[in-house]
Amino acid sequence: MNAEEADPGTVRPGGRTARVRAAVLTAAGDALAQQGFAHLDLADIARRAEVGKTTVYRRWGTVTSLMADLLMDMAEQSLPRTDTGSLLGDLKANARLVQRTLADPRQGALFKAVIAAATCDSRTADALHRFYDIRIAEWAPCVQQAIERGEAPEGTDTHEVIRAVSAPLYYRLLTSAVPLDEAVADRAAEAAAAAARAGAYKR
Repeated sequence: MNAEEADPGTVRPGGRTARVRAAVLTAAGDALAQQGFAHLDLADIARRAEVGKTTVYRRWGTVTSLMADLLMDMAEQSLPRTDTGSLLGDLKANARLVQRTLADPRQGALFKAVIAAATCDSRTADALHRFYDIRIAEWAPCVQQAIERGEAPEGTDTHEVIRAVSAPLYYRLLTSAVPLDEAVADRAAEAAAAAARAGAYKR
């Protein structure tokens, strides 16, 4: 597949094109965090990124295509999982990474906006699902290693354990003004680890 045949925003070339993509995705993230999905405008994003409007329209075409590329870039740029040698240690590392992301003023606002957009736009929802599939797959091996060490029973659903770590943090982000701190992250990890050890996530 060449650049002309690819879906908008899916090609990963280097050089100037990569710099343009990075500038546009940064501008799109800023605009999304500041204004929300409903007010996004490709011309405004091009102005923010200091690139030609035609370039943005030709490459991405629609706001939803741009959001899909932004989410893919976020997944690719996320930090790799930590290997501490214990289930609780690994889950705490995961929870603290999520907590730092969601507590960041820009990133937290961006995730709120994307989640809101995904409730009414199917392409954004698909992109959001792919983002989380990538991140959960990155961290699921730590649960498999815990199973092999005897810290969790055979048959434990590794993906569900990782989802259980993040779920309380996202719930608090979306339903409360209470700050997300490391104590909240650690408690989520401890609860998920205890439930996993007790067999709550066995298939």
